[in-house]
Amino acid sequence: MYEKIRDFQLAILGVCIAIGAIFAALIATNNLSNNNIQVTGSAYEIVKSDSANWTLTITAKEPTRLQAYKTVQKQIPEVKKYLVSKGIQESQIELLLSNSYETYKTNPNTGYGTNIVDNYVYQQPIKISTTDVEKVKELSTAYQVLFEKGINVASSGDPQYHYSKLADLKVSLLEKATKDAKNRAKSMLKSNHNRVGKIRSAKMGVFQITPVDSNDVSDSGYNDLSSIEKKVTAVANVSFAIK
Repeated sequence: MYEKIRDFQLAILGVCIAIGAIFAALIATNNLSNNNIQVTGSAYEIVKSDSANWTLTITAKEPTRLQAYKTVQKQIPEVKKYLVSKGIQESQIELLLSNSYETYKTNPNTGYGTNIVDNYVYQQPIKISTTDVEKVKELSTAYQVLFEKGINVASSGDPQYHYSKLADLKVSLLEKATKDAKNRAKSMLKSNHNRVGKIRSAKMGVFQITPVDSNDVSDSGYNDLSSIEKKVTAVANVSFAIK
């Protein structure tokens, strides 16, 4: 009888020791995490785009495919002449892949389309690539004067402005964002008379490239191509040891 009680007491003691060990491990882990401080730092820089792409499309609609093609071919030199007169070099003008299709007549009684060809449409995109970003911005709002020559031309979307030194800038901004994180950590620990130690871990956040006056952000990163001047923002999530 006494042996059974003793065995039971030993079993209970073993369970208590095991539970104590688990709690000790949890406390140790918690203390270790308390010796770290996680901070998010950021840095940004305003840059000016140094190149631009813009595409115009000439469109002609004629009774035959050949007529539509010939109309566009006559107008291409006129559009090029206009662009060159505005400061675009011929080497910066490129003809892209053309496109043609048919439009069909509508049944006036039913309002539904038919299989009868009404007209043939021919389209010729013309791409401008230049480092003169201001010139592209000016042309994108002034090309409509070509309408006066009977040329049906339209912008195929907004101009796209690029910054060629973005890769180097990202490296520089990440360094600044990490320093900003360290300064923030110092400020947070100052009141407790602690100091910032070595970096335990660091994670790069996504880059946000936005218009200067925009607050747009995206979880996958924002890449603005519509603005000549852009704000490039870097974020760094850093964990420091606490001394």
